[in-house]
Amino acid sequence: MLYAFKREIRKGNIVKNDIEDSLGYKFNNRKLLERALTRKAFANEQGQRGISSEDQEIFCTLGDAVLKTVLIDLLIRNGVTTPDMITRRKIELEREENLAAIGRKIDIGPYILLGKGEAKQNAGEQPYVLAETLEAIIGAVFIDGGYRYADERIKEWFKGLY
Repeated sequence: MLYAFKREIRKGNIVKNDIEDSLGYKFNNRKLLERALTRKAFANEQGQRGISSEDQEIFCTLGDAVLKTVLIDLLIRNGVTTPDMITRRKIELEREENLAAIGRKIDIGPYILLGKGEAKQNAGEQPYVLAETLEAIIGAVFIDGGYRYADERIKEWFKGLY
């Protein structure tokens, strides 16, 4: 199944809506989702080397910033009022283990495009890969739909944690 999914990605489209159903978000530009799911090793193996590489790295950076903003907003709205407490709670919420648990809950692992070495090591189930990919997806949602949609998804995914 994953191989067929990867083959479809290489052709430039995702044929399965399963991941969008799991995410609770339908992308207007599916290329953004594809990029968010593409690890650097996979992109390099596909010949997408260089500054314009079509991997998830930049989306991870953006997603991390959006995630921090939404979590701080959530904490303030839920009565956390001191900067120290906001910082502590935010750090707690954005721990790799929490992000990986959310990634597992919404089942992103099977859709992550891994390099051959990563695939042999079953990296799609590793907490750091799930966490990075979740952040990349957040970045992709932000670019595709704006802050409102990223905010909605994060709040839904983090429900019960804050």
